[in-house]
Amino acid sequence: MNEWLEVCGIEDIPRLGARVVNMQGVRIAVFRTAMDEVFALEDRCPHKDGPLSQGIVHGRSVACPLHNQVFHLDSGAGANPEDGCARTVEIMLDRQRIFLATRPRRQAAE
Repeated sequence: MNEWLEVCGIEDIPRLGARVVNMQGVRIAVFRTAMDEVFALEDRCPHKDGPLSQGIVHGRSVACPLHNQVFHLDSGAGANPEDGCARTVEIMLDRQRIFLATRPRRQAAE
């Protein structure tokens, strides 16, 4: 069973933007899409350690600011299999408030 950490309101994150949260010593990027979907990934590109929170959000993806590799926000998977996979964090929305699960999801490759 997950414990939840309240992060912010959905309106606190700009559309097509991100907010960084430090959770248990790990930087987590919380993204908001143009359609007001919310996703969370560890703020670290698995390929070059770039800060995904500073990348360009388009659709349900983010492009790493260091090398433009694209990662799917819902799964963390790279658009190309050789790009690796960013760790995802489960999100819960309750009355426009965003909560993060305190335990990251395990990726399929782990």
